[in-house]
Amino acid sequence: MAAGGYHCQFRIALLGDAAVGKTSLLRRYVAGAPGSCEPEPEPDTAPTVGVEFYSRALQLRTGPRVKLQLWDTAGQERFRCITRSFYRNMVGVLLVFDMTNRKSFEHIPDWYQEVMATQGPDKAVFLLVGHKSDLQSIRCVSAQEAEELATSLGMSFVETSARNNSNVDLAFDTLADAIQQALQQGDIKLEEDWGGVRLIYKTQSPGAPSRKQHPGSCQC
Repeated sequence: MAAGGYHCQFRIALLGDAAVGKTSLLRRYVAGAPGSCEPEPEPDTAPTVGVEFYSRALQLRTGPRVKLQLWDTAGQERFRCITRSFYRNMVGVLLVFDMTNRKSFEHIPDWYQEVMATQGPDKAVFLLVGHKSDLQSIRCVSAQEAEELATSLGMSFVETSARNNSNVDLAFDTLADAIQQALQQGDIKLEEDWGGVRLIYKTQSPGAPSRKQHPGSCQC
């Protein structure tokens, strides 16, 4: 679709330990059939090397149509110097852990602090995502624990499963709506050299003169 079909672009990253299913979540969200609950085998994806990105258009529930630029990051320690360089230009972050891997849950505060150390306050909106919720028999993190951690870090929590397409759209849509709300309320301050949010297209009345958008505002 042409850029004119969007109003804004939100740059969003998925962060978390290796093998928690970040790539599976992204591929399901970008290419999966919305609303489908048919089980799907977990893809045999090779570990992400550095950073890869995807995109999807989204009509916000209380706002305009936006383009989500979705960044899939490597969880291995040897790639952290690469992924850290992208933190500054993210407006949204999904912190993903594997509900069957306790250590991946315990490492979430570390991932959160890494972003905060790079960006500082009032720049990114976070969502905690517990992935692989279909594996109930071997889960080792309770919903209550995850909710308590999310609350302590000032974010919401969603359980997802790429295999069953459970709450995958909900996770991304919830984060996008929260970003839109933060922009409207002025909780996120835009800067000219910041790539977290970009104005792509603004609807104008026929015959209205073109006007340059001030870098410090967004009409999303």
